[in-house]
Amino acid sequence: MSTKPLQVWIVDDDASIRWVLERALKNGGMLTKSFGGAFLALEALRIDIPDVLITDIRMPEQSGLELLKKIKSMRPLLPVIVMTAQSDLVNAISAFDSGAFEYLPKPFDIDNAVDLVKRAAQSSVRPNVKVEDPKIMPELLGKASAMQQVFRAIGRLSRSSVTVLITGESGTGKELVARALHQHSPRADKPLITFSTSAIPSELLESEIFGHEKGSFTGAEASRRGRFEQANGGTLFLDEIGDMPIALQTRLLRVLAEGEFYRVGGQTLIKVDVRVIAATHQNLEDRVTRGLFREDLFHRLNVIKVELPPLRLRREDVGDLLDHYLNIAAQELGVESKILASDARSALEAYAWPGNVRELVNLCRRLSVLAPGSQIHAEDLPFEIIGSSTEYNGDMWWAVMARWAETELFRLGAPPLLETAMPKFERTLIRIALQHTHGHRQEAAKLLGWGRNTLTRKFKELGIEDPLDDEATAV
Repeated sequence: MSTKPLQVWIVDDDASIRWVLERALKNGGMLTKSFGGAFLALEALRIDIPDVLITDIRMPEQSGLELLKKIKSMRPLLPVIVMTAQSDLVNAISAFDSGAFEYLPKPFDIDNAVDLVKRAAQSSVRPNVKVEDPKIMPELLGKASAMQQVFRAIGRLSRSSVTVLITGESGTGKELVARALHQHSPRADKPLITFSTSAIPSELLESEIFGHEKGSFTGAEASRRGRFEQANGGTLFLDEIGDMPIALQTRLLRVLAEGEFYRVGGQTLIKVDVRVIAATHQNLEDRVTRGLFREDLFHRLNVIKVELPPLRLRREDVGDLLDHYLNIAAQELGVESKILASDARSALEAYAWPGNVRELVNLCRRLSVLAPGSQIHAEDLPFEIIGSSTEYNGDMWWAVMARWAETELFRLGAPPLLETAMPKFERTLIRIALQHTHGHRQEAAKLLGWGRNTLTRKFKELGIEDPLDDEATAV
């Protein structure tokens, strides 16, 4: 018995995208129909229904999100895949909130796109959901595929209160993700309480988290609500959960399991309704193996895991983040927003960013204050950045030299700059030229823009001993 081929509709004002998808889907045994805009697609939907519809977000007559809303009112069970080149959190949230089956950032792998269409046709569809204006979090920027996975996770969890564990190196933006998860959840109008377990002495942690009764310990002059009570109805973000002492982990496990606890020194059972989002830069599985973290608590927290990539693995995002945070820093400091010159941008995009996004934010503040003029050049960057570039950049050498000169100026008793720099400069160029010509002085002199006699004189002035003396006498 033959299977009816899938009917797939493509809505995109870009003819080249339509052509590529049509060809790939037809090669996959599917039937396609293409539309250059939303209006034509809506008219066709009044007559026929495809198995899957693919739409771009940015289109001139009507956006893909507007089309998606209308499709969900007309054909609520039709799976819709949303494509966009503007791959950010706002679009991801809007797509999932509007009922999209999946969010597909451009450029995409065509084989993955075909597989996605097949899954959309076979899977059940999210129910139609009333769209709310998403709260914009521009700090969560990212074209990198790893960040797109984060956006998808936030989008899928936008109507949920499930427990989430956020992992990633320090400075990657785990708190921003926690805020996004809260702001796009059913608890958005309730409090979000953030708390770092590593920021409080261990003897005070229990009181901070669960509160205490008056007189329960020395200094407890009044009763105090803890973070769980403050977050009741909303979300509690527990940062650096891996640093929590074992004894306190046991109490936390009970709250997560039963939604109730006692204050320190209290005898009244307190019930709370709190969504917990935890974060850590540590390997919790390893800490479980070493007996430093309860395995049952790990599994209770690790219902959904969101992993944030380090900045060095998403270099394509560095430029956008720099531009964004330079604007933010200018607003915070009340100064004119500075622009990155090409040499500075190249150096920053090549830098490894061991402190991740947090380091980038702090650098933007520093440059906004200290860099002269409206443009930031490579010589304005800290030496640890321009001196650590792993890739040679022809525009960078003079920036390193500028940093050396600044250091020399602060050295007591240092000789004049040119007196120190010129001999080193000339020795370096002579050595490289001779290496390039395999010791032939006449050819080396030509590369340097000198005559052979000048090169010979420089050998004497600079005290250079020619290691290739036999070859260097050859003409």
